[in-house]
Amino acid sequence: MIKSLNDLSPGTSGTVCEIRGGQGLINRLNAMGIITGKKIKKIDSMLMSGPVTVQVDRAKVAIGFGMAGKIFIEAD
Repeated sequence: MIKSLNDLSPGTSGTVCEIRGGQGLINRLNAMGIITGKKIKKIDSMLMSGPVTVQVDRAKVAIGFGMAGKIFIEAD
């Protein structure tokens, strides 16, 4: 099942299957290690429009709510 990162529950991991955004967004996420095919885990999120914390490899990264809504994950 494919869901946006915002729709996943904390503690859920999966594989990035699509990033729906422009080249600027894709480049910024690539710099953080979030690329198509990469396994990530959602650590935490704030209610409504706060930042979303994810674990990529062994690093924890906080991204904005809007960016997280454009990252689509196939949950494990």
